[in-house]
Amino acid sequence: MRPGRPTPAHKTSHLAEIVCSNSLKSDQPFNASWLLKQELRRMGSLLMRIADSVRVPAGSALAVDREEFAQKTTEAIAAHPNIELLREEVPEIPSTDIGGITIVASGPLTSGSLSESIRRFCGIENLYFYDAISPIVDAETIDYTKAYRASRYGKGADDYINCPMSREEYTAFYDALVSAEAVELHDFEEAHYFESCLPIEELARRGRETLRFGPMRPVGLIDPNTGRMPWAVVQLRQEDRMQSSYNLVGFQNHLKFPEQRRILQLIPGLERAEFLRLGQIHRNTYINAPQTLTETMATQREPRLFFAGQLAGTEGYIENITSGLVAGINAVQTMRGGAPVVFPAETAIGSLCRYISTPTKTFAPMNIHFGLLPPLELPRRTPKAEKQRMLSERALSAISSVVDACPA
Repeated sequence: MRPGRPTPAHKTSHLAEIVCSNSLKSDQPFNASWLLKQELRRMGSLLMRIADSVRVPAGSALAVDREEFAQKTTEAIAAHPNIELLREEVPEIPSTDIGGITIVASGPLTSGSLSESIRRFCGIENLYFYDAISPIVDAETIDYTKAYRASRYGKGADDYINCPMSREEYTAFYDALVSAEAVELHDFEEAHYFESCLPIEELARRGRETLRFGPMRPVGLIDPNTGRMPWAVVQLRQEDRMQSSYNLVGFQNHLKFPEQRRILQLIPGLERAEFLRLGQIHRNTYINAPQTLTETMATQREPRLFFAGQLAGTEGYIENITSGLVAGINAVQTMRGGAPVVFPAETAIGSLCRYISTPTKTFAPMNIHFGLLPPLELPRRTPKAEKQRMLSERALSAISSVVDACPA
């Protein structure tokens, strides 16, 4: 519907605009997130091809130039001969009575009217949680006499800019953070946050040392100016391939803008920083997928209606790309009168689809992790890294059978 109708978080008219972190998480071999990416690559995912083509240095993670990612995605969709791109709001789920096939992938910022239509279809209230985005700083305003380039344990060369803190500096920063004034929620809303994307002020309230063992952990980041490990570190990750801007890793927050500037400029190296974007919070809508969807992403009530993306209960960029790919494949199969494609449970894709379609007393969006895959019969003392390698190899072997079965 953009740009005709904007959202509180998006800034451009591009498709696939990333509004939170520009990191698509780990691309370290035999990591669960890496496995999901590898499966998508083998399935020929367009978004993975674009992400790989616009990646920026981020150690062992896959991070992208967010503007190029969105622009290239938009160009690919607009130029496709079989796609007609309409820029208008869809206020309700289109009817499938006359043979149409619909995929609802309206994202976490679904409009009020479409949300109401989805609620009526599902027969239950939509669920939601709050997501927060990190500040972005102008690279030219960073004080490099205090900040230094390094990746944790040397992984990825000098991909990150690091702002080290002494114990006294960390204490002053922490005290300012937990006493800062936050933006108030509406009276009718409760603050349900996704655990892996907690605002930094919420995380700090769990204890004075929480940040030092979380996003500000200094382990593996020796300060070349002192030759010692600092008390705490703020890491900055490259936002674009021109190295003109950096985001503060793990610093998503819900503080008022003047408070953010005051507190962030307490960080050594950012005393005179200019922020191109400050942290914000937005509400993400999702359905109760186990009561609504099958593992093909089709709805239980109407096999010609599909849901995909964060709205469907998959959490994370790669996870949302996954549910979109599965929905797209099965929409084509439905159109052709073919059997639905069900991904093996041994694959990361299949395990994620099973998670969101399996009945449970309490449902919450989930990132991919090895705990979702069926276990292997291994000796109890098998090292964790070896288990993950074997699970990955089994999954990649299983995905090859799906590649042959999918529509061209």
